[in-house]
Amino acid sequence: MSLVNGKVAIITGAGANIGEACAKMLAAQGAKVVVADINVGGAERVAGEIVASGGTAFAHAVNLGDEASIVALVAAVMERYGRIDILHNNAANTGAAQMTRDGALTAMEAEVWDAAFDINTRGTMLMTKHVAPHMMAGGGGAIINTSSGVSILGDVLNPAYSASKAAVNALTRNTATQFGRDNIRCNAILPGLVLSPVARAQMTEAQLAMIQRHVLLPRESVANDIAGAVLWLASDHGSFVTGQIISVDGGICHHQPHYADMMDMMAAANAA
Repeated sequence: MSLVNGKVAIITGAGANIGEACAKMLAAQGAKVVVADINVGGAERVAGEIVASGGTAFAHAVNLGDEASIVALVAAVMERYGRIDILHNNAANTGAAQMTRDGALTAMEAEVWDAAFDINTRGTMLMTKHVAPHMMAGGGGAIINTSSGVSILGDVLNPAYSASKAAVNALTRNTATQFGRDNIRCNAILPGLVLSPVARAQMTEAQLAMIQRHVLLPRESVANDIAGAVLWLASDHGSFVTGQIISVDGGICHHQPHYADMMDMMAAANAA
């Protein structure tokens, strides 16, 4: 059974990583996918691979920092398909130039803070602003926002990113509340560390091992873990789920802080 057969889905940041996995999974389940990304080359590659495998997709450039670009994207989708059923607000400003400057608050440059909110929060709001009226006209739809596990936790790095994603959580609940009677559902997915090729390349084995000690499940997260949750929320199987902030992180955000140390102590005791 195709879970989203015939539905039109826009996915931002779909030219690589989580967005790519979501685009391909929704297309495999029958959706007509709009692969939207500021990285046009990546978007065209993903759309081409979807079409080559028998799916329906087209690529379109979008700059979430530019409202006119968002308006143009939505207009192009409506011209081609005449409706929008699914919006996955996935894109975020996670480039190395941004994330390496997102550190100590005492040294935080206002432009770094603003850049995080400009794309991660304002961009999500603007996509919702321009897509929701078309969903309302079409009888409803599903909006899925990619937030982050760090939106509900404190950390020593990336406070701008974390705060911008916490704002996405609040925006998710407000969107669900404002548009619920129009049959528009809105939920947020909170990934943990998803080991895309880019993420893996940026981390040492010691860093990966440190994080994995705190994941409850015995494996690392991959992009398809997030795509599966997005597919469920976009489909009729999630038709009575809205306003939810859903962690898809292997349980890393949901245990006692001393979990990993306790597991090590128990293992040492059993070995003795």
